[in-house]
Formats: sequence, structure tokens, C-alpha cells
Amino acid sequence: MSKVLVTGVAGFIGMHVARRFIQNGIQVVGLDSLNEYYDVNLKHARLAQLQGDANFDFRKIDLTDRNAMRRLFQEHSFDQVIHLAAQAGVRYSLEHPEAYVDSNLNGTLSILEGCRHSQVKHLVYASSSSVYGSNSSQPFSVSDPADHPLSLYAATKKSNELMAHSYSHLFQLPTTGLRFFTVYGPWGRPDMALFKFTKSILEGTPIDVYNSGLMKRDFTYVDDIAESIVRVSQCIPTPNPEWNSQQPDPSTSSAPYQVFNIGNQQPTELLRFIRVLENTLGISAKLNMMPIQPGDVLETNADVSSLARKIGFSPSTSIEDGIKHFVDWYRSYYGIH
Repeated sequence: MSKVLVTGVAGFIGMHVARRFIQNGIQVVGLDSLNEYYDVNLKHARLAQLQGDANFDFRKIDLTDRNAMRRLFQEHSFDQVIHLAAQAGVRYSLEHPEAYVDSNLNGTLSILEGCRHSQVKHLVYASSSSVYGSNSSQPFSVSDPADHPLSLYAATKKSNELMAHSYSHLFQLPTTGLRFFTVYGPWGRPDMALFKFTKSILEGTPIDVYNSGLMKRDFTYVDDIAESIVRVSQCIPTPNPEWNSQQPDPSTSSAPYQVFNIGNQQPTELLRFIRVLENTLGISAKLNMMPIQPGDVLETNADVSSLARKIGFSPSTSIEDGIKHFVDWYRSYYGIH
């Protein structure tokens, strides 16, 4: 593998993944629109971690700009594409549904078309644990149906999996979908719980805790996610000769298609997560208890057995270690001592 396209490269996960590829001596072309969904300064600061390396080339392009995307794929011969760009956030999708259709559906179509016409060897793309929706069977298995999403964000991520499968079937494009479970860590997103909680606790303002903090999340440390993505990129899917159309397994196919969970397999109650953060900061939080929000699920818990078999690795960073790494980064980045 000599050249990789990473979309969403100024994003939280994208920066970590690009850095891992660059460290492995692989040429990375990074794409990002640098939109203003959250602080653009943070995105520029992430890019600064990558720029200056001879193996990194940044392109400011919107995925929905079809002409620019066509030129990008014509200009470069990508061996692999790691598609992480998306309009993120469950709650934001309640007020801004158009952003999700534009970025997550039309944007992914641009990627699929680019990969198809330039014979990319492997497309790895970000899905989400939110696709499991109202499925209450725990832990979530990639062999379970995921047909009842509870938010438009989740519906677009499930749609990405279906779109990828159609391209795998029609054009023999090898695709791998990765269902991320609540990713956190240094350089995280300001709209996510850990970032918001840390900021509020340090400022002495209350934090909103939904469903009395009784929801459980499979918090997954970002370095574990990056390691998994780099390993998965080496595992190009082939048609599964044992796939049975009478009893179809959603995670595999007669086409070169596969889907994996990436989670820590350690669901943590939100209140415990907050307690660990309080202990790390040495400050008690002021809690503002709120009802559960539309689109939220009560618990996420990843079955990663198929991923572990395929790549010989599964996430294992404890929330104590992960939160400490985040707090150390946060204090350093914002100059708080």
C-alpha cells in the first residue's frame, strides 16, 4: 500500500488515523471541508499535527463537490480510501436533517463513485453503533439485524452500509464498514460528552446528565480505533463462499463486503464515567439531571469477536487511562494548570 485517501482528516478520528499511516511510512492525501459545525481552530490545530510531513498532502474539498472529487481521484491513484468524513451528532440531526443527507449520503456517493472509477483496492468507511437503534439484544453483534434506527444520523449510517454493499455487488469494489462505539480521547470533538463535561466542571457550571446518568456506553479510546482501522485496511474482503441467501448474515456477503464493530466491550454507566472524570480533575461536578433525549439509546455494548479474529486486536484501554490522557491533553491545549 503506497497511497491512502483519508476523508475527514481534520476531524477527531481522521487526524489520529492519518498520523498512524504517516508513521508507518505511507503517503496520505487528507481531505476535509473544514466546515463550522464546531470550532474550526481545533480542526486547524489537528491539521498542524500532520502538516510539514513529506508523506502528507492536504486538500480542502467538500465531498458534495462532484467535479472537485472527480478531479481528486483522477489526479491520484489511491490504493485505499479511509472514509471518515460525515456530519456527526445524533441531536444535531433533529434540527438540521439536510446536513446529514448532503454529507452522509451524497458525500458517500462521491466516494463510492471515485473508488469505482479508479479501481481502488479497498474502501474502509465509518459507520456507527447507532445503527442498532431499538435493538435491545446485548451485546450488539454484526450478525444482528439493524433495521430500526432511532435518529436520522443513524439512518444515514445504515444507508452508507447499504450503498457500499450495492457497489461491492455491482462493481466488485471491496468495502469494509466499521461501527464505532462512543469514541473519546485527546483532540476530541467539543460537542461530545467528555469534552463538554470537562469544560463545564473546570468552569464550575452544571453539566446536563440525561436519563439520570443511567445510560451505558461502550466508551472506546481513539488510539484503539486508529489501530483497528489501520489493521482492517490490510484485510481486504472477498466474497464469502459460505454466505447463505436463505439465512443472510448482514455482516458479510456473496460480494466483497464486510462490517465490523469497534468497541471496548466494557459498557460504562454515564454516572461512573463522570465520577472517573471528577477524580481525574480533582473537582466535583454539578449535575443537572435531564430526561432521556429523542434518538438516544439506553445501552451500547459491542461484540467485537469477528474483528478480533480478523485483525488480531481488540480495543482494551480502560476509561481511567483514557480519561487521564484526554484531561492531560485538554489542560495542555487550553493552557489550564
